Amino acid sequence: MKKYRNLKISIGLIFAGCFLFSVASFAQGNPSSEKPELIFQTGFEGSSRVVPDLSTNDYGAHFEYITGVDNTLSRKNDWDKDWRGCTKSGTFQLQYTGGDSTKRYAKIIAEPGNPKNKVLQFWMNDSWHASEGQQKARIQANIYGVKDGFKEFYQSVRVFLSNDFNVLKNYPQKITWLTISEFWNNEWWVATEKHGFRISLGIGKPTGDKSDLNFILDSQDTGFKTVWSGDNTKLKVPIGKWFTMEYYFKEGNKETGQFYMAVTPDGEPRQVAYDIHNFTHNTNDPSPDGLTGYNPIKLYTSKEVVAYVKSQGKTLQIYWDDFKLWKNKRPKQ
Repeated sequence: MKKYRNLKISIGLIFAGCFLFSVASFAQGNPSSEKPELIFQTGFEGSSRVVPDLSTNDYGAHFEYITGVDNTLSRKNDWDKDWRGCTKSGTFQLQYTGGDSTKRYAKIIAEPGNPKNKVLQFWMNDSWHASEGQQKARIQANIYGVKDGFKEFYQSVRVFLSNDFNVLKNYPQKITWLTISEFWNNEWWVATEKHGFRISLGIGKPTGDKSDLNFILDSQDTGFKTVWSGDNTKLKVPIGKWFTMEYYFKEGNKETGQFYMAVTPDGEPRQVAYDIHNFTHNTNDPSPDGLTGYNPIKLYTSKEVVAYVKSQGKTLQIYWDDFKLWKNKRPKQ
């Protein structure tokens, strides 16, 4: 197996300007005839590193971003050059919405047990007063301000949930909020935006009794109005083992929209978690203009969940690697 290497927060910036497909073909619901094109890839190797970002916002969020080049890859591997021009900020941001490094951080580190490989680590052991006046915990990558909304894209990323996630199997309630990726079409917190829509992918627990963890998915119009949702309890979330997640997004209505997500644990066959054919934009939007914001990797949960993990002497840790982003690529049939 090749060394895990494509995940680096590359995810974000490449999306925007790179992802555009023919608007006409989308309007007609016709697939593009173009060949798949790699937009960005990273394994967090080479000079890839997390550095401070001096940006600020009105609710005290803290930012960093990823820079450098993964020289283990031959192309589409430059965090600065290959993302430039895709988003208004021109960078791939990491956001914390508060807290400090004793409570959360994102770092590029040597993979535990495999020091020749680098990964992006999300680490969290507490909550803090954050946005919306809530006490909660968040680390996320931001791809906001997409200059031309994404009409269609495909990404893959390798993921490792540390064994500490096993303590959540004994969490005494259902888990309905532990987000690992989020898609905005459009961001509904923007004052001028009337047609917000989001898709949230997370890790859940279906019962208050001891149980395995599963993937949960839902979509909402502005105002948290559910459009469709999924709760796949048959597919168990792999813990303590690398797996690859693949996403596919196509903007459309109830007939033409699609969101697909599959999981492939190392050494096992791919398992399709979701293949939703439904709205991927606000149900009342008369002229959808593509996905404008995206959190390709994320760790976001309630104060209760993170407090329970901490009470068991554990921390929430996710390792990310081998990120790839394409246009004109679709799920295997």
